[in-house]
Amino acid sequence: MVNETNETIEANEAREAAADLTEAIVRHEWNQFQDTNNEGGRASCQGNWPVFHQMRLSQFLTWPADLQRSYAEDLDEADRVGRNLITEKYGRMMASTAPEQYRETIEPYIPRLSEVRVARQEAIIAQQVAWAADFRSRYPRLGEAMRVLTTAEDTPQATSFETYLRGELGTYSERTLGLYEAMIAAKRAAGTNLTEETILNTVRLGGFSGLDEAEAQLA
Repeated sequence: MVNETNETIEANEAREAAADLTEAIVRHEWNQFQDTNNEGGRASCQGNWPVFHQMRLSQFLTWPADLQRSYAEDLDEADRVGRNLITEKYGRMMASTAPEQYRETIEPYIPRLSEVRVARQEAIIAQQVAWAADFRSRYPRLGEAMRVLTTAEDTPQATSFETYLRGELGTYSERTLGLYEAMIAAKRAAGTNLTEETILNTVRLGGFSGLDEAEAQLA
C-alpha cells in the first residue's frame, strides 16, 4: 500500500513537472514573440496571448519530454547569445512569401543551413504535409480553419502550413532536430497522425470533447 502511494505521488509529480515545462516553453516563446518586429508595426496577434497559448500548447503537448527539454534549452541558448528564434522563424518564412526582401535583409543575418540539414528537414515536411492533407480530407471544416497547406499557395498575406513548418524547423538546434526526427519516425511507425493529435489538443483546449464535436459545430 505504501509503495502504491509513493508511486502515485511520483507519477503526479512527474505529470506536474511535464505540464510546468510545456507552459514554460510557451511563455518563453511568447516573450520572444513580443520582441519580434513586424513590418508596418506591431501585429495584432502579438497581443493575443489566449490564442497564442492555445495554438502553441496544442503542438508541444504532442512532443515527448526529451524533445521538449531540448527545445527549452534552444530557447535559453538563444537568449544567452542574443538570438530570437521566433524572429528567425518568421524571417525564414519570407524566403517564400517575400523572397527579394528575404535575400536582401534577412538571409545574410541568420544561420545558413547545410544541404544535408535542408534535406533532413524536407523529409520531415513531406511527412507532415501528407498527414495534414489526410486530416483535412477527413475533417474538412476543421481543415478550412487551418492555414493553406502548401508553399505553392503562399502569398504575401498568407503563409502556408508547409512554409511555417519549414521556418520553424530551421530554428532548431541539431540536437532538437534529431529528437524531432525520431518523434516523426515513431509516429509514422505507430500509424498515428501528428496533425490530428495537435488539432485534437486544440479543440479540447477550446472546450470540445473531441474532433467530431468540433467538426459538427463548424457545420
